[in-house]
Parts: sequence; C-alpha cells; structure tokens
Amino acid sequence: MKKKGILIIIISLLTLFLSAKLFIPREINLRGSGGWGVENKYSRMYNPKTVEIIKGKAASIHVITPIRGMYQGICVMVKNGKEIIPIHLGPEWYVENQDLAVEPSDTIEITGSRINLDGESAIIASEIKKGDKRMVLRDDKGFPRWSAWRSAAINN
Repeated sequence: MKKKGILIIIISLLTLFLSAKLFIPREINLRGSGGWGVENKYSRMYNPKTVEIIKGKAASIHVITPIRGMYQGICVMVKNGKEIIPIHLGPEWYVENQDLAVEPSDTIEITGSRINLDGESAIIASEIKKGDKRMVLRDDKGFPRWSAWRSAAINN
C-alpha cells in the first residue's frame, strides 16, 4: 500500500511539472534577447556604412534562425529585378506583433545593411515600407527597436 502511495505522488508531481510548462507563454524570452539583442555577433554585423535601399516584390516569407542558437526570426525573400535577396526583419515574436504585415507579391521598400552570412548575401532590415505604412526595426546605427528599453537604460 505504501508503494502505491509513493508511486501516485511521483506520477502526480511529474504530471504537474510537465503540465506547468504548457502555461508558460511562448513570448517570454527566458534567455534575454534570444540572440537578437544589440550586443551579440549577429547584431554587430549591421554596418551603417553598408546601408542601402532596395525595392521589389516579396517572393516568400519564412522563419529563419540566422545563427545557431538564436530564436527564430522572420525573413522576406525579395525579388528586385537583379536578384532575390533574403531580408532579415527581426525576431519572430516582435515582427508578428507589428501593424504592418507583408504578404507574398506585396511591393515593398527595404532600408538595411547588406551583410555576408555564411558566404551568402543578405540584408538586415532597419525599415520596411509597404504603400504608406512603414515598420521601423532598427535605428540608424542598427540598434534594434525590440531592445528599446535597453537604450533608455544606457542613455540615462
């Protein structure tokens, strides 16, 4: 009888522990920026000297992980006549909570820094425009909007 009681307690605790994980919201970033913050390898690739503006049509939108270990981000493949180039917008949780949604075949204008990531050309976007709407992702120096609270802390 004592063994059954211990077994029931162990099963109950395991069930409670495993089900508690289901109630943690996905948006809570338990590892800080998830690799998308200002002081990491990926963000340091943004160079104001390589900023350019391209216009084109969104060919596809997909989820990416630019560098192993980072949280997922959103990438728009843009066809601008000369090339199809990946445009890295930012972390998935941030981009999906903005008012501007980009769909395949939308004509958009992107401002961002051209980078070389694993031998491939890409653009880390600082701003994206669609019609008269725009989404600002980074400031002129590449500081991410999703880290804006850190900007206030650094400047004070």
